[in-house]
Amino acid sequence: MLNRQPMLEGEHVRLRPLRADDWDALFAVASDPLIWAQHPAHDRWQEPVFRAFFDDALANRGALAVIDRASGAIIGSSRFQGLEEAGGGSVEIGWTFLARSHWGGRYNHEMKRLMLAHALASVAEVRFLVGETNTRSRTALERIGAMLTDRREERIMAGGEIIPHLTYAITRESFARGPLAV
Repeated sequence: MLNRQPMLEGEHVRLRPLRADDWDALFAVASDPLIWAQHPAHDRWQEPVFRAFFDDALANRGALAVIDRASGAIIGSSRFQGLEEAGGGSVEIGWTFLARSHWGGRYNHEMKRLMLAHALASVAEVRFLVGETNTRSRTALERIGAMLTDRREERIMAGGEIIPHLTYAITRESFARGPLAV
């Protein structure tokens, strides 16, 4: 069974289970409106919207705080969610965001490599759902070797807006030969 709240550590980032006392540090990161500009939940920088996101992350027990190893500061968060056991198993990685100071490659790549290696030791596939118009996230997924599938989903965002989402996937086999292989 997949542990959805592991402790994972790389050269640049450490991931650990998100805690209630991470609120101030994580909201300080999330309160930057530019992080959410292309995201379907473009208002997530606002305190009440982010509070709902944060509370949901704690309640679902799959969220991880992302910590910059050099500074010890929380720089973002990600989650394991939607664990499915059929067909060798799959899990979704998502709800990921990083401080803009940590955009541009190595932090996201390392975080995803750590999470993928952890998940794919227990399940056959990792899924990523991304808003259809979120080109930044779609490009980042393609750079780590995720493949667009034919699966689509409509998600209802805060305020009742229905947003089309695309599904990307990385299998155990594609990860072993892809750009993030360990």
